[in-house]
Amino acid sequence: MRIAVTGSIATDYLMTFPGRFSEQLVADQLDRVSLSFLVDELEVRRGGVAANIAFGLGQLGLAPVLVGAVGEDFDTDYRAWLRRHGVDTSGVHVSELKHTARFLCTTDTDQNQMASFYTGAMEEARFIELGPIAERHGALDLVVVSPNDPDAMLRHTTECRQLGLAFMADPGQQLARMAGPQVRRLVDDATYLITNDYERALLESKTGWSSDEILGRVGHRVTTLGAKGCLIESRDGVVCEVPAAPEQRRTDPTGVGDAFRAGFLAGLAWRLPLERSAQIGSMVATYVLEHVGTQEYELDGTDFVARFRDVYGEEAASDVDAHLRSA
Repeated sequence: MRIAVTGSIATDYLMTFPGRFSEQLVADQLDRVSLSFLVDELEVRRGGVAANIAFGLGQLGLAPVLVGAVGEDFDTDYRAWLRRHGVDTSGVHVSELKHTARFLCTTDTDQNQMASFYTGAMEEARFIELGPIAERHGALDLVVVSPNDPDAMLRHTTECRQLGLAFMADPGQQLARMAGPQVRRLVDDATYLITNDYERALLESKTGWSSDEILGRVGHRVTTLGAKGCLIESRDGVVCEVPAAPEQRRTDPTGVGDAFRAGFLAGLAWRLPLERSAQIGSMVATYVLEHVGTQEYELDGTDFVARFRDVYGEEAASDVDAHLRSA
């Protein structure tokens, strides 16, 4: 199964604040917030939603096609890093004018986060056409439309409909920026729609569609619920709840959602049921939670299957082991 992952490619600046954001916020002064946090640590890491998802797919033995826009600094070492980890970067556009996007995120002791994102070269993703990429690879079985330049997201969604390509709508943080008509265009006809629980409510508010109406317009809806796992709903009425896999340690939550998507997509590529795919996603997510940086983990097949067995049982582990051994 050939999966193309469109979206942001960025450098992450990850900082740790040894306190609680909630203690710095004064309820009656939220209309004039001016805060400064003295952080203890700074980690500079490779990131970006699409790159993180593609990296996770590569760790699971797949060969995703990464589609996005970067600056010339990407070729310093980021491209080689992704290629070494099984990612096809032939769909990456290099800007001659702007730097690769930057993500700046501060995490407090309660794992709450405050973040900013500089788009940089990502603005040029709107000029990338999926047609030539699909032709170059023979076919694309699924296109992931993850957070990116909003015009790029809409273009890729439109192209998928025109080319008859199945796609996953993953609007993420861009929901806050996009207007209702744009969100409706992004979601309509998606084979899969994935959001977290907060984004789920925001999406319904922006589109004006009820939960049932959205299900009538997409094939499957996946809602991640943090430590509570995830909820899968299908147009045919099937509902499934999948518990989260427990982590061995909690280090940094940045990129956990991207890792879930990588595992979930791997399950789809392996033709496993949606429930099993979500279980794989939940397990991959724990590896990111246990590390600082979104691409700093390594998936050892034996360790992965053993942990998977402990959480989801022998049958589930056998399903996954068969594919990891052949990867």
